[in-house]
Amino acid sequence: GDFGVRLAIEPLHPMFCADRAVVSTLGQALDLAAPHPARQVGVVVDSYHVWWDPALREQIARAGREGRIASYQVCDWTLPLPADALLGRGHVGDGHIDFRALTDLVTAAGYEGWIEVEIFNQEIWDTPGELTLRTLIERHLTHLASP
Repeated sequence: GDFGVRLAIEPLHPMFCADRAVVSTLGQALDLAAPHPARQVGVVVDSYHVWWDPALREQIARAGREGRIASYQVCDWTLPLPADALLGRGHVGDGHIDFRALTDLVTAAGYEGWIEVEIFNQEIWDTPGELTLRTLIERHLTHLASP
């Protein structure tokens, strides 16, 4: 808008419907954004929250056509989930998400911005920062960087 701020709607995995969010799919986020100019309202593609969606391929392509991908966030879906499911995220490559396929979809949709690593996990938070940074770099090169 007038202040250079872009709202980004982030769908959250359906397991968070009861306590955190009512937008569960990228399609729902795009529908909410649709009445507004893309420069003002975009969407977040967060691997943790959208990887399961059977319409993901089509919705990422739609987000790209509409110019709405504001952010691409990554972390992995690891099991077992902890008692606080919010803290159940893992390093890219430690779980069940196909990051090559997901990143290829986001790139094909025209997204050229930053890839943000967003990991809520107490064990990772307790790890020395230098070690975590080395892991992030290695995982980026292995799972996210263009081959």
